[in-house]
Amino acid sequence: MPRTYDTILLDLGGVLIDVDYHATARAFRALGHADFDRLYSKAQQDHLFDGFETGALSPEEFRDRIRQVLDPSLSDAMIDANWNAMLGSIPPERIELVSRLKERYQVLLLSNTNAIHVPAFEAIIARENGITDFKALFHGAYYSCEIGQRKPEAAAYHHVLERHNADPRRTLFIDDSIQHVHGARAAGLNAEHLELANEDVIGLVDQLGLL
Repeated sequence: MPRTYDTILLDLGGVLIDVDYHATARAFRALGHADFDRLYSKAQQDHLFDGFETGALSPEEFRDRIRQVLDPSLSDAMIDANWNAMLGSIPPERIELVSRLKERYQVLLLSNTNAIHVPAFEAIIARENGITDFKALFHGAYYSCEIGQRKPEAAAYHHVLERHNADPRRTLFIDDSIQHVHGARAAGLNAEHLELANEDVIGLVDQLGLL
């Protein structure tokens, strides 16, 4: 028998929305900046991406840092377009899955994301899925850049669950990043790793017998 849950906590990128993390590097290379990997490596050392995801850096500060490392002539629009190149679509069947889950569970969303990606993926979803209020698909939806906490920190999971009176022991978290799964388990949640090379979230939900 499947374990009984009251709450399902979902990741966004990779779980609901398709993401190609290499597309951003390809986009920068197409502009003649073959060293985006160096930017990523160097930025990891000074926590550029983590800081942007928690809102510690503004979009302006993020763009300026990229210009410092890559090319001072890069415009805001060019940086945003390349940065957003990784964002794909949400297949309609995954939207339907969220609706079906909501009939049985409290369904929440927790995404590590940033203030440039948010309006971009919300625009994609509005254009392709006809949904103008993406957060309204869930009983609660939270972006790391807005709450100042990011996975896999325990505080990020508890921030979300406490606002919805959700018991971690009766919550199932689904994420495609294994470090986030480990973080959720350490924070007292049940967690499943979605291995994108082998399945998508619809198959995992079916395998777990959640519906």
